[in-house]
Amino acid sequence: MTELFALSRDRFSEFVSHLGEVAILSMRTARALFRRPFESTEILRQMESLGVRSLGIVAVTSIFIGMVMTVQFAFGLRRFGGVEYIPRVIVLSFSRELAPTLTAVIVGGRIGSGMAAEVGSMNVTEQVDAIRALGADPIKKLVLPRVVASILVMPMLSVFALALGTIGAIIICSLQFNISPELFIRSSLDSIKVSDVVSGLVKTPFFGYIIAICGCYFGLQTTGGTEGVGQSTTRTVVVVSIAILIADFLLTKLLITFGIG
Repeated sequence: MTELFALSRDRFSEFVSHLGEVAILSMRTARALFRRPFESTEILRQMESLGVRSLGIVAVTSIFIGMVMTVQFAFGLRRFGGVEYIPRVIVLSFSRELAPTLTAVIVGGRIGSGMAAEVGSMNVTEQVDAIRALGADPIKKLVLPRVVASILVMPMLSVFALALGTIGAIIICSLQFNISPELFIRSSLDSIKVSDVVSGLVKTPFFGYIIAICGCYFGLQTTGGTEGVGQSTTRTVVVVSIAILIADFLLTKLLITFGIG
């Protein structure tokens, strides 16, 4: 029992230590944002790497999630004679939760692990130390462009996921439940509000920040060669997924409290 308590205490201390280090990294990144020169070229390169190259996985995931959700909701609503409510439920679910959160979890695993592997490889090969030796700031050169790019890219990917998820739902409704695309769109627009879309999009910059800061943090903490890089990428995927879900709950409660959600 004593050993279990000591292990739990050590794990909690390690968790608090990680939170403190992430907070320090976040503050250093925020300060680097206002120092010249502005890394615009690197930010654009990171946006292309993080956003454009993620369109494929977002497209496939969103279309099939839209199809699956349509079939599942239709199966449940058919019992109560509410098949005509499928468009409203699907679009509302996608705009408020599925598009921003599911996209962040799926894309976050890819983006975060990529950042951890890239920065971690630079760290174990002493490239980060070389940047410091040349008088440059690794936070400004490596972390800032990735954080800014991720924050800017996530809202775009969320809108893309919402559009393709809706298209997937329209296809299934048209082929299987005799709901025409015109009726689907008209019914959706009658039920959805601007606040529903805004409440989903508002969360995405926070998700982007979480993905980038976690990926860069574990990358900068990498030691032990290629084995350490593998451990950092694994930790990043796990932490990013859990952190996004926790942040989603907290942000949802906050938005509802202020009447936005």
